[in-house]
Amino acid sequence: MLKRNFAGLISLGIVLLFSACAAAKDTEADMQTDSFYISEITDEIFSRIDGKSFKEECTLPRDDLRYLHVLHKDTEGNTLEGEMIVNRHIAEDVLAILKELYESGYPVEKIRLVDEYDADDELCMEDNNSSCFNFRFISHTGRISKHGLGLAVDLNTLYNPYTKLVDGVRIIEPVTGEPYLDRSAEFDYKIVKGDLCYDLFIEHGFVWGGEWPDRKDYQHFEIPDERIAGWYPDWQ
Repeated sequence: MLKRNFAGLISLGIVLLFSACAAAKDTEADMQTDSFYISEITDEIFSRIDGKSFKEECTLPRDDLRYLHVLHKDTEGNTLEGEMIVNRHIAEDVLAILKELYESGYPVEKIRLVDEYDADDELCMEDNNSSCFNFRFISHTGRISKHGLGLAVDLNTLYNPYTKLVDGVRIIEPVTGEPYLDRSAEFDYKIVKGDLCYDLFIEHGFVWGGEWPDRKDYQHFEIPDERIAGWYPDWQ
């Protein structure tokens, strides 16, 4: 009798263990499904960006923007929540890219609204934050930048800096990104041609600033001019 009861307890324990594992998997799947979504810019969201990334002179309609809520992983495998605002024309693409990066364990350290840095790009990049929309004009022009349209995404910005020679002087953004200009070195969060991040953005119709001949913008993926012209004919 004692042996039979003990065997029954073992069987019950195995059943409970499998049930717990299945429940954990279901919970994780539900979390992934619930945590990746697109929203219009509600009044609550707009209150967070008004006067910051959505500046007073912003000419892009609020209705052309979408809010993304995502999950992402850091290099230690921690699951983190992320937020990004993008143009409605690329919302589905960017959501799909970030979801696949998360599911594959590709590390993205931070995905926060640039408004948490008062829309200061330098501070945002120094903190290795990934973002998209921040309304601004290209320097010395009346042309809206692609970030100003929400049609360019910067990822892992500290470790993938922008650089260009101007009158023999090297410009680096962020300024703290200089150690990561050596693209032959090994370090976390580096984006390289042919890695998953690069491949996904290219598959979804973006171009990579790391391939530009006159400057390098290793963090930057943008929609080509000809596609933008179809959505915003007066942009150029």
